[in-house]
Amino acid sequence: MQTLTPHVYWAQRHADIYLRVELIHGVKPTFLCWTAQGHGAKGDHDYEFSLDFLEPVKPEVSHRSTQRLVNVTVRKQEQRWWDRLTLQERKPLFLAPDFDRWLDESDAEMELQAKEEEKINKVSIESRIRKDPYLGLKKGYLFMYNLVQFLGFSWIFVNMTVRLFILGQDSFYDTFHTIADMMYFCQMMAVAEVMNPLVGLVKTGVFPAMIQVVGRNVILFVIFGSLEEMQNKAVVFFVFYLWSTIEIFRYPFYMLACIDTDWKLLTWLRYSIWMPLYPLGVLAEAIAVIQSLPIFDETRLYSIPLPTVLGSSFSFSFTLKIYLALMFLGQLVPLSDPTP
Repeated sequence: MQTLTPHVYWAQRHADIYLRVELIHGVKPTFLCWTAQGHGAKGDHDYEFSLDFLEPVKPEVSHRSTQRLVNVTVRKQEQRWWDRLTLQERKPLFLAPDFDRWLDESDAEMELQAKEEEKINKVSIESRIRKDPYLGLKKGYLFMYNLVQFLGFSWIFVNMTVRLFILGQDSFYDTFHTIADMMYFCQMMAVAEVMNPLVGLVKTGVFPAMIQVVGRNVILFVIFGSLEEMQNKAVVFFVFYLWSTIEIFRYPFYMLACIDTDWKLLTWLRYSIWMPLYPLGVLAEAIAVIQSLPIFDETRLYSIPLPTVLGSSFSFSFTLKIYLALMFLGQLVPLSDPTP
C-alpha cells in the first residue's frame, strides 16, 4: 500500500506546539515522526510525515484522537516564540496554519499574562481563605455520629427481619416491646441533627432537621410510648421497619461523605430507595396518628382543661389532627444532611 502524507495544521504558544492531523484513525506518534494507518483525504492508506523543528523540543509528545482527527502537543525545550515551525524556511506542502488556534506573538503574550494573573489571583484567594483548624475534629465527630446511628438502625432492621421470617405476622404485634429501647436511643441521638446545623457543624438548615426529628419523636414518644393500646398494633412494625430501611442507606452515605468518599452504588441506593420509602413512612405514621385519635379522646390524655365558659377541655386529638395535615406538607421538606 502506498504511503501518503496527511494534512497537518499547526499553531504555537510560547511553551507548546499544537499539531492537528486530519486522520479518522491513527496510532501513537513517535518523536518528531508520525506514522499512521487510517482514513485521510485520499481514503484508507498508510500516512506518514516528519518535521524538523526550528529549535529543540522535549521528547514527551502527547496526543488525543477524535473521530475525525488527531491532536498532538509538543513541548518546546525553551519557552520562546518561534518565527516559523520548521528548520527549513520553505514549509512542507502538507503543512498549513491552524487558524482555529492561531495567535500572533502579541496575542499569545497577552494570553500567557492572563493565565499568570489568574494563577496569582487563585493563590491569593486561597491564602485569604481561613482554614478551619477544627475541620478534622468536626469530621471525626460527624463520622462517629453517623456510624453509631447506622449501627443502631442496622440492629433494628436485622432484628425485625429475622423475627419476621421466624414468627411471620405474629412479629407485627410485639415489635414495640422488642425494638423500642434501641429506637428510643437512635431517636434521642437524632436530636444532634438539630444541634449540628445550629452550631454550624453542617450546612443543612435547622428547620428541615427539626421537622424530621420532632415528627418522628412525636410518633415514637407520644403516640407509641404513652399509649399502651398502640404498642400492640401492627402499624408499629411498619413505621419502625420503614424508618430503619431508610436509615441503613442514609447514614453510611453521610458517613462516607465525611471522609470525602463516594461509593456510587450506595449513592444510587440512598436516593433511589428513599423516593418510595419516605412517602410510605409518612403514610404509616399518618395511620398511627389516626388510630390514636379515639384513644386520646377516650382517655383525655394530654388534654388541657378549659374554663366552663369555653368548654370542658381542649382535646389533644385536635392538635394531632392539625399535626396530621402538617405531616403531609412536610413531605416537601428534604431529610437533613448530617455531613460537613
